[in-house]
Formats: sequence, C-alpha cells, structure tokens
Amino acid sequence: MKNILLLALFLSGCQTAIWAQHSISGTVSDENDETVMGAEIYIEELHIGTVSDENGFYVLHNVPKGTHKLTISFISFTTENTDITITDSDLDFNMKLEPSIFHMDEIIVSAPFHKLQSENVMKIESRTIESLKKSGAPTLIQSLSTIPGVSEFSTGTGIGKPVIRGLSGNRVLVYTQGVRLENQQFGGEHGLGLNESGIESVEVIKGPASLLYGSDALGGVLYMNPERFAFQNETKINVSQNFFSNTLGSNTSVGIKTSQKKFKFIARGGYNTHSDYQIPDGDRVTNTRFNEMDFKGGVGLNLDQFVTEFRYNYNQSKIGITEGIEDQSTSKSVVLPYQDLNTHILSLHNHFFLNKSKIDFDLGYIINNRKEFEDEHDHDDDHDDDDDHDDDHDTHTEEQNADASLLEDDHEEEEPALDMKLNTFSYNLKYNFPKLNKFETILGLQGMYQTNENYGEEILIPDAITNDIGLLATSTFTVNDNHVLQGGIRFDYRQLSTESYEIEEESSANQIEMIDGIDRDFNNFTFSLGYKTILFQHITTRINLASGFRAPNLAELTSVGVHHGTNRFEIGNPDLESEQNFQTDISLEYSNEHIEVFANGFYNHLNHYIYATPTGIEIDDYPVFQYVQQDARLYGGEFGFHIHPHPWDWLHLESSFETVTGEQSNGDYLPLIPANKWSNVIRVEFKGSDRFNQISTSLSLDSFFDQNKVSEFETETPGYNLLNLRFGGNLSFEKTDIGLNLSMNNLLNETYISHMSALKKEGIPNPGRNIVLGLNFSFL
Repeated sequence: MKNILLLALFLSGCQTAIWAQHSISGTVSDENDETVMGAEIYIEELHIGTVSDENGFYVLHNVPKGTHKLTISFISFTTENTDITITDSDLDFNMKLEPSIFHMDEIIVSAPFHKLQSENVMKIESRTIESLKKSGAPTLIQSLSTIPGVSEFSTGTGIGKPVIRGLSGNRVLVYTQGVRLENQQFGGEHGLGLNESGIESVEVIKGPASLLYGSDALGGVLYMNPERFAFQNETKINVSQNFFSNTLGSNTSVGIKTSQKKFKFIARGGYNTHSDYQIPDGDRVTNTRFNEMDFKGGVGLNLDQFVTEFRYNYNQSKIGITEGIEDQSTSKSVVLPYQDLNTHILSLHNHFFLNKSKIDFDLGYIINNRKEFEDEHDHDDDHDDDDDHDDDHDTHTEEQNADASLLEDDHEEEEPALDMKLNTFSYNLKYNFPKLNKFETILGLQGMYQTNENYGEEILIPDAITNDIGLLATSTFTVNDNHVLQGGIRFDYRQLSTESYEIEEESSANQIEMIDGIDRDFNNFTFSLGYKTILFQHITTRINLASGFRAPNLAELTSVGVHHGTNRFEIGNPDLESEQNFQTDISLEYSNEHIEVFANGFYNHLNHYIYATPTGIEIDDYPVFQYVQQDARLYGGEFGFHIHPHPWDWLHLESSFETVTGEQSNGDYLPLIPANKWSNVIRVEFKGSDRFNQISTSLSLDSFFDQNKVSEFETETPGYNLLNLRFGGNLSFEKTDIGLNLSMNNLLNETYISHMSALKKEGIPNPGRNIVLGLNFSFL
C-alpha cells in the first residue's frame, strides 16, 4: 500500500511542472437548429462532465492535451460519441443531435476502445443501478438477475452468486473500481461481496472475455462502474432509503460529491439490514438474516497530459447460515453459524496523454478476510438423522437464542472455525497507439500476485501463492459505419504453489494426515475475432468467435475434508488441467420508431470442464464428492422485442425469452443450469410536469419453466409464475429532487422453489410477497 501511494505522489509531482489549462466549449442544438438545454456532455476517461444551459452552451475546463472521446447525450436524441483532439489551445466544438425514439446509447467501459454500445463489435448489456433498484431486490446480485442471460445461485437472501449463461463461480469474473474482485469466490456459499451503494452502472459480457481479462473470464464478466464524480463546479448531496416488508429490512445510503476544475471528491456510506426472510405460509427461514456496512470514497486530479483517480471501498458483512426452518424470530442479529466478511478494495488509475497516443496504468490492492463461526452443537451432532434432529429441536432453539445473546454482548469472545486472509495485488498497463487511418490498436500487460493464509482451526484451502501475468494485443478496423472488424490475441501464465498442512481424519479424532503441497504452472493462448455489420439497412448483426481459459482453483486442486457450506466431503484433484472453451455468438437487432427486436444465440464448447461428482460413498455420514473433468457444451440464447408505438411514446410492451442447456460429453446434463425463463412487461411512462415528472408504472410476469434437464445428483424443479407491480415518480423543486418508488414482488404470494437455490435440497421455498418502498433525495 505504501508503494502505491508513493507512486501516485511521484507521478503527480512529475506532471506539476507542465501544468496547463485547456477547455472545450460549444453549443448543442437539434435538427432544426433549436438549442438543447440539459444535454449531458461527458468525457469518460477523464471523469469530467457538464450540462448545456438554457442557450445550449457548455464548457469543460482543464482538459489534457491529446485525443479524447466526447459523449453528448439527451433523452429523445441519439447519443453522439466523437473523437476530439486538444493541442495547445482551447477547442470550440458544436454538436447537432438527431431525434431518437428509444433509450439513450451509452459508453461501454468494459470494452477495449470505450465506444457506444451501438458501435461495439461485442454485444454487452448495460444497466444503471438506478434502473436495477426499481426491481425491489434487497441485494445487488438479485437485481442483476433481471438482465436476460444472467441468473443467481442463492442461499437465502444474503448470499448470491452471478450465473451467466449457465456458468458461475470462478468462471465469471467480477470487476469493480477497474480491478478484478478476489474474495474467495470459488465457494457456492460465498456471495458477491459488493453493495450497490456507490456503483453507477453494471456491464455484462456474456461469453469468454479472457482476451481482455485473463483467467477466470471464461464464462463472462460483470463490470461494475463506480459512481461518477459531480460535474465541474458542482456539489451534490444524496440520501436514499428503502424499506422491505418481507425481511422487515432497510437499505440506507448517504453520499456527497464535489468537483472543481482540477480536483474531484466523492464519498458514500451505506447500511443494509434484514431479518430472516418469510415464505408464503408465514414461516421465516431461520438465520437467513444479514447486516452489511459499506463505505466508498474517491479523489481525482486532472493535470495537463495526466489524469489520476484513487478509489477506496470497505465492506463489512455478517451473514447468517441457515440450517432450516426452526425458531421464529424477527431479530436482525445473526446467530451461529454465520459468516463475518471484511473487504478493503484500493484502486489507482492513471492516464498519460502523449499527443495522439495514451498510456493507461492501473493498480489494485484487495484485502479480504473471511471468517466463519460454527454452532458447536451442530459441529458435534451434524450427522444425526432427521428424527434425532427433531427430538433436539427445542434444545437447539435454546442454544441459538443463547448464541444470539452472546453475539450481541461480545462478538470478540467467539473464535472463528474458519479464518482466511486473501491479499491480492494487481496491475494493468495498456498503451493505446495513435489512430492510424481506420485502425485502433492496444497493447497490454496485466498481472496479479496473491497470497492466501489460514488462521482458524479449520483449513478449507491451504496457504498458497498465486502469480499471474498476461500479454495482449487487440485492434479494431472501422471500414465505415456499417462494417467494423475487431480481433486480438493473448498469452497467460499462472504459477500456483501451496504449503503442506495437517488435517484430522473425519473417521478418527486421534489420527492426523499430512496433505502435501503442490506446485503447478498453467499457460494458454486465447483469441477473439468479431464482425459488426448492418444487414438490409436495418438489422445490426454481430458475429463473435472467442476462446477462453481458466486455471483450476485451490478448492478443486487441494480440497480434502468436509465443506460445511455444501454439507459434503470434498476431495480435490491436484492433476486437473486448465479449462478451455471456444464460443460462437451471433446477435441480431432490428429497430424502427415502433419496435425493437433482438435475437442472441450462442454455442460454447468446453474442454476439461471441472465439476464435483458424487462417488457413492460416505465418510462420517457426509456424501463424498470428488473433482473430475470432462468435455462439455452449453448452448442457447436470449430473444425478445420491445414495442414502443409512435406517437404513443408513453406505452411500452416488452417480452424476452432466455434458454440455456448444458451437457457433458457422456450425455449427462451439467449441474446448476437455470430453467428457461419468459418475461413480459407492460409499462407506461409520462414526462409529467416540471414539479411531478418521470411518472411510470409497470406490471410484469416472469414465467419459469420446468427444469427437467438435471445432473445425476440433482432433482427436477417444477415451473412457476411471479407477478410484480411497480410505481415510480419524481418530485422536483428548485435545488431538490425527490424520487419515489413502490415495488410489489411476488404479488400473489406464490410458493415456489428456484432451481438455482441452495436450499432446494431442503425443500425450503423462496421468499413470499415483498413490498418495497424507496425514497431518494438529491440536493444541489
């Protein structure tokens, strides 16, 4: 950490001598040369922006010399993304916007060349946190499951993991603050570990993205964009509050941000607390409660030829681990067993502008401490049969209540059974070559150094050191607006070594077994090739071919013992090979002033797919699962339409269908594949008046089909339907905006069990009806 701060000060000091100021100014108008008031003008990589005034005039100060992408957007107009070059003088730049019936286009940060989605060769889904919050979900990962192709593997309401087109865990990479998130994500009961507070938007890459992000991006990427700084010479204060009826929970967030010509500052704190969730019959699922504190802060500095941004995030979560429907309580204090998670994320982003080229240099450091506290009663008597468990229910309830009191009085007295500390240092260096006619090229160097250490009584994975390094090159060739090619190649090398350790054999409390350490190397070439064109003047077509790879994780290589989160005895395989995949992806989009239609299809072939399979034997009443490999394939897609009849611009009819099938080479189905889903929404929106505006209401029906294509150790899941109702609006005053949202999820209180629920094997339903009231206050 000390070295990172010294580097930042050094880089800043080197640039002070050439301090200079440049500005971009101009007028925004429409096709009739009428000025446009309120248009947003933004340069993403500099994190600076403003809005046009009543005369359509705007000005951006302190823009470094070099070439930048200037984005101008306003509702009901086409978003413009233009390259502008600053030399030794200020720049006058006027822009004329064309009308557009559909939503505004957005800059995609996770793509290599920061283009608008309409310009990208890859199809990348993008959603703002503001829009995701309207779903009424209590956590970020639950709201992400509203995106076609994205699902959630959940354990109650507090633990959820992203699933992209049937792949999850270490096959889906998460980026936050521009650095890869490392928080022991291999475990099925290890949640996302991020709070939506302080996140601006989420981008989803569906399919292999190893070219850009290396190992673990085999299945896709979730890219979390941090909250934007305030516009220049502006200060904003924001307070938001959400209330949840099902869990009697609340979500509070308070933020402030300010920007001057050169300096920017942002800070936001959040607190999320929930009781056990309630199923439709009125019972609560014991110890699914959770509490989360989150803080995010950042500073930015713009100098001539140099821009730097430092971000920090601290997240502390206490999440109960349920053992079924037992004692009934509305307490929000977790009881044994539970997880205690602490994560610090530090990131430093630097941009050096060298006339027409640019160097990006990013550093990240993540400290993750995962503690798990076990119920001693359960630890001793885990293996009793169901009858014995029922007989001891009253005693167990008393002990849980005693544990709750103990936790409330003094958390420090508890000793964790599991205590893992994961420290990850990452770096990302990219050189953006000057644009050569119609070519844009990037060369990159990425790497990671990671240590895992154990301090608890139990060892889930051994002490280990992981080293990653990757070299990449990618280019895009724009023939014209209708034909764009993009491709690249990458080489990755990973070295992983573990220490030997001792374990106590489950069958004998007096016998110790030594587990040898391992020392493995993995390397792989990956590539990507994509083509975007316009067919028949109306159909945007994207064809992408990409390969990916994933080195086996520590759990898959080294596990020997009981994994209490999954209630099974796991045996790793130190001889596992890297997973490799090749995916073909085709995306078709058609739009006019009345309708949008999309169809996305994919075929993903995986070599050496790693999975845990039951061996048919038990050790101390725990079923034994062993990690093995076999080739596999996944195929499916997302299809839908959006009817927006003009001139009835207030009416929206949306429908989407998503499907994925996963099969092993022997004909068996892959585990944890989400059921087919059909979503239908009718929504009305009105601009309203100056005082009461952005009025909307929607009724949605999510239909989940029977999941009959299950693996050998899964059971089939019947289909179900969920009806949801939402209202929203905004009250505007001179310097204050108040947002109001009311969501009613599972309106009919349907009893159902998701195929992607870890509680399905216990027969525990998902949450019943949930009414969510949201208030958002913004002050200028």
